[in-house]
Amino acid sequence: MLSPLVSVLRRLGLLAIALVLSVGLAACDGSKAKAAPSLSADDIAFITRQAEGFLDARNHLPELATLVNEKNWVFTRNLIHGPMQEVGREMSYINQRLLPADRPEANKRAEELKTALAELDEAARLQEGERLTRDYIRVASDFGLYAQVLPEQVKTALNQV
Repeated sequence: MLSPLVSVLRRLGLLAIALVLSVGLAACDGSKAKAAPSLSADDIAFITRQAEGFLDARNHLPELATLVNEKNWVFTRNLIHGPMQEVGREMSYINQRLLPADRPEANKRAEELKTALAELDEAARLQEGERLTRDYIRVASDFGLYAQVLPEQVKTALNQV
């Protein structure tokens, strides 16, 4: 009579030891709780400086719209190759400092904006009015889409995006 009880107690004891060891090993697996990735203060400051250049280029959109509406081929191209010329470089510098998970989308949007600017420039060069208008709308939209990838801290610091 005692023998079956001892056998059950041994099994329960072994089960308890296995359970304690499993929980203990899982708790001590060597991984540390990781904080969500975040940008350093230096990265935020750098991105903010570069974003100022991006926003300066974006601020030329109303002037560009006027030139497009007037079908002013020469000054449209001058604006693209002048004050708006550095926007590609600004976006590239920004993208390098973004979190790795955010970079693919930022790179995609930057390429779309650069392509749209090149298409607008080509429409002005060829003096194609309808295409110029269509490409301007795309440029304006792509400026807005790229601005969305800027970190919230940068948007707050610039208070413009």
